[in-house]
Amino acid sequence: MGNPSRVELAPAAQELLRKLTAIHGPLMFHQSGGCCDGSSPMCYPDGEFRTGAADVMLEELKVPGIEQPIKFWMSSSQFEYWKHTHLTVDVVDGRGGGFSIESPEGKRFLIRSRLFSDDEWAILETQSVATGLTS
Repeated sequence: MGNPSRVELAPAAQELLRKLTAIHGPLMFHQSGGCCDGSSPMCYPDGEFRTGAADVMLEELKVPGIEQPIKFWMSSSQFEYWKHTHLTVDVVDGRGGGFSIESPEGKRFLIRSRLFSDDEWAILETQSVATGLTS
């Protein structure tokens, strides 16, 4: 078994990300921890949301047709709750968080999740996630 991913993209999310990248350029995600936008994956132009030492990067998502991988970030405190969980970014019709760039498209990103299998977790629990500031 290879290294399992912590985050993946549903086909509808990949399609929307290709459209958004054509409009906005390189993108990033930060998993909202609640507050005004619920707990949605928020999509921004890359670097617009300033990550810091309290954030962890879970995955660099590769999308066919997009040159630069899309980094998926979350706060380290939220990651402690979700570290046993595989996340799939998907898309549904509707209005999501007002700060996320898909909102004008009449779509919203959301997370579908499942617990890692014992085999997946045995691999992942020995790996650290990237932390730090974005430039």
